Amino acid sequence: MATAQRPAPRDHLLATASRLFYTEGINGVGVDRIVREAGVTRATLYRHFRGKEALVVAYLEREDELFRALWKDELSRAVSPDHALELAIGGIAEDAYSEHTRGCPFTKAAGESPDPGSAIRQVVSRHRVWFRAEMRALLTAAGREDVAAKAETIAMLRDALLIGCFLDDPDVARRTFVRTARSVAGLR
Repeated sequence: MATAQRPAPRDHLLATASRLFYTEGINGVGVDRIVREAGVTRATLYRHFRGKEALVVAYLEREDELFRALWKDELSRAVSPDHALELAIGGIAEDAYSEHTRGCPFTKAAGESPDPGSAIRQVVSRHRVWFRAEMRALLTAAGREDVAAKAETIAMLRDALLIGCFLDDPDVARRTFVRTARSVAGLR
């Protein structure tokens, strides 16, 4: 049983790997570095994860779960379908501006895992399919037309926002995303 001071070994390994993968890249961080920084043995890592790819998949699944939880929490405050769209757009902007300041973890992982059939790319695809479905549902609930095209546009704007907050002025990227996404969503 884990103590209050230190999380369970699997959670600690995953948190360490997640931090390193996001900040330094998946291919740039080896298993030895993760083990060393987590303060565990290789045997501990392999007891919880079959290998590095399984650890990367767990990292991306964790990112997906965290984003979905934040999404659900944010949207739970909506008092109308239009308000839900406003909250979604504001939440996306805030996430890119304050949490994912080095780009999208899914895009970065896809860039380092070129095989579209890999387990890594499957997690990335599931997240992106989920996000588009969520946007279509919000736009449909708000009575918008052409929801598929609008959801695709907002997904693309989200990608641009995550890159813009990393490479350009994050304040400008955030303002541009919010203004453009609100327009696409039919919000005044």
